[in-house]
Amino acid sequence: MKLVVDTNILFSFFWKSSVTRKLLLNSTIELISPEKALYELQKYSKEIMEKTDINLEEFNNTLKELKEVLKFVSKKEYISFLEKAEQISPDKYDADFFALCLKYNCFLWSNDEILKNQETINVLTTKEIINLLY
Repeated sequence: MKLVVDTNILFSFFWKSSVTRKLLLNSTIELISPEKALYELQKYSKEIMEKTDINLEEFNNTLKELKEVLKFVSKKEYISFLEKAEQISPDKYDADFFALCLKYNCFLWSNDEILKNQETINVLTTKEIINLLY
């Protein structure tokens, strides 16, 4: 089973004691996200470091660890699904995540409730993921 992981979930990975981090590290599910999410993590690295009280080395080590448990998928692998994804996504920014879900016919893990405002992609919150796995 594959699960597409939204950027807001990936941000939580940088909190060392977060439930989300533990779920990502211990998941038996294949976790994927568009490369766009990786660029977002790097773009907001200073903000992430400030909020999580980590330095650049710790950020880079955590990012490396994240790359070991989650595959970042190139846009070329799902580009043919992007137009449909843009039509169904309540937020255009999230179209890449929806396109990946369409390509692999899988769920999206996100705590952004607005993404549930469509009927094509099943969006699961962290709480729902915990209930599903345990």
